[in-house]
Amino acid sequence: MSGIDDGILLAARVFLAALFLVFGWRKLTDFPGTVRQMARDGLPMPAAAAAVATFMELPVAFAVAIGAFTRPSALLMALYTLGTSLAEHRFWATTGPEQLDRMEAFFKNLGIMGGFLLLYISGPGRYSIDMASGLAAP
Repeated sequence: MSGIDDGILLAARVFLAALFLVFGWRKLTDFPGTVRQMARDGLPMPAAAAAVATFMELPVAFAVAIGAFTRPSALLMALYTLGTSLAEHRFWATTGPEQLDRMEAFFKNLGIMGGFLLLYISGPGRYSIDMASGLAAP
C-alpha cells in the first residue's frame, strides 16, 4: 500500500468515527437524558440500551479512529449502525415528512455501514495502533 492509501485509510477511520464520538460524548454527559430518549423511542431496557450505545460510540469508535483492533471494531460498528437503523429509523412505519427524515437517516446509515465494512476488509493502514504494535498485516 502506498503512503497516500495509508493516509486515506487514516482519514476514513477518523471520519467514520467522528459522528459517533461527538454523539457518544453527548450520551455520556447527559446519560439520564439518553435513557429518557431511549424510553421515548420505545426501546426495551432503555438504561441498558443507553449504556450499549454509549460504549459503542465512545471506546469502540475511538478504537476505529486510532486504528486499534480495527477490524473487529469496524465490524462491531457496522452491526451497531445496522441495529440503530432498524431501531431508530423505521421509515416504513411512518408517513408524511417524518417518513422522509427517517428514510434519509436510514440510507445515510447504510453508507456508514459500507464504510465500516470496507475498513474491516482493508484493515487500518500504516498509520494505526494495530500496525505499530504488529497486530495488523501490511
